[in-house]
Amino acid sequence: MYLLRIIPTDDLLLSSLLDQLNTRPPTTLSFATTLFRPSLMRAFFPISCPPRYYCTKLFSPPSNKLPSLAAPQLGKLYHRYHTTTRRRRQKIVVIMGPTGCGKSRLSIDLATRFFPSSEIINSDKIQLYSGLDITTNKIPLLDRRGVHHHLLGQINPSNNRHLTPSEYRSLAASYISAISSRGKLPLIVGGSNSLIHALVTSRFNPDSDVFRETDPDPISTDLRYDCCFLWVDVAIPVLNEYLERRVDEMMGLGMVNELKKYFDSDEFRQSESGTGLRQAIGVPEFEPYFRRFSSSAVGGDYEAAEAYEEAVRTIKDNTCQLAKRQLGKIQRLRCAGWDLRRVDATEVFRAAMGLGGGSDSGSPTDIWEKQVLEPSVKIVKRFLHE
Repeated sequence: MYLLRIIPTDDLLLSSLLDQLNTRPPTTLSFATTLFRPSLMRAFFPISCPPRYYCTKLFSPPSNKLPSLAAPQLGKLYHRYHTTTRRRRQKIVVIMGPTGCGKSRLSIDLATRFFPSSEIINSDKIQLYSGLDITTNKIPLLDRRGVHHHLLGQINPSNNRHLTPSEYRSLAASYISAISSRGKLPLIVGGSNSLIHALVTSRFNPDSDVFRETDPDPISTDLRYDCCFLWVDVAIPVLNEYLERRVDEMMGLGMVNELKKYFDSDEFRQSESGTGLRQAIGVPEFEPYFRRFSSSAVGGDYEAAEAYEEAVRTIKDNTCQLAKRQLGKIQRLRCAGWDLRRVDATEVFRAAMGLGGGSDSGSPTDIWEKQVLEPSVKIVKRFLHE
């Protein structure tokens, strides 16, 4: 650390400068002192000036002749200090949006076609845990197309504990540092906005609740990473239609058999409600069914069929409600001042489901390229070159 003495041109200017520096005014306004990190001193001076000269001759204590700079000069140093600090923050791309909106597809397209030095860090709080791959809708290994994923099915749920946002913050930060140290770009991908907030905010308080419906705590715009936020949005009526169809597809892929094995396992019997995989949509909804008809085949009798249909309907309703809550949290982050860059995928879903009435008559793939992928690529390229 180096000591720098300020000689103000007038008391009013010094008071203003101290306000910028968040420094308590001294008892006398004749001078003030502030501290700077040595590693940032070189950035304060023109390249034509030898950095070593300034660091050793002007700023190396002990010395009874510390340099004196007028307050306007320090103001310039202060500005350059914060510009340098901001520039040196690690760059990350955060792909967010409600469940089912196409975040995984976008991340894979970006990583494989435009930014091949990318690695993905999962930010879905349920997909952190291993197991129930269909129920938790993890992206299949084949669909990852060789892109390295972190914290996807990586946490053992049998430990009977819930990974807290603070723990996620620490884990994800270590992966970001490792990825950045290899010269690669971290892509944070997932729908759990509470984890995203915990990860990127500079001062995270685990006791605060910024997403509480009543009297939430304030959201800070002071972020510890240089973030590019991509918000994949889909109109709620269209998204709800897709989510209901997706649940039917998941049933066809074997979700019920996967759940039956889970309910028969020691892992389920030894776990506590509200922890790990027991939080996944599908688990609490089908638990009453398997408690009553554990030995019955699906649809084996009228009561079993009714209970099965009720579980499926509840999964659909709860999934749509989840999307609505996630969208509300995204809106709250945006209103708080987070720079979320919105890309609208509504027309892609309209075309894919054959709903009609859209503004683009192309194929779903063509619409995706034009309305989602191309704008996203432009946003990320601009961000990386800033």
